[in-house]
Amino acid sequence: MIGAINEFERQNLLERQREGIAIAKEQGKFKGGQVKKIDDNKFNDLYNQYKQREITKIEFAKSLEISRPTLDKLIKDKVKE
Repeated sequence: MIGAINEFERQNLLERQREGIAIAKEQGKFKGGQVKKIDDNKFNDLYNQYKQREITKIEFAKSLEISRPTLDKLIKDKVKE
């Protein structure tokens, strides 16, 4: 019974969120997540330094002006290619 109530409340919350986003888009206030553009040459140079333990992951992220989690995603995507 409690699970059904929680599911109903969750659906209401998501519906209100969608309505709010739609209103914000109409007003030009909602832009969503912004994709960071990173220079591949700079990334590769810093990645090589990181692999050779010349810089830390924190220094790597600061050099690219991104967060650590974003850097982790980039490394995962770039290395997979």
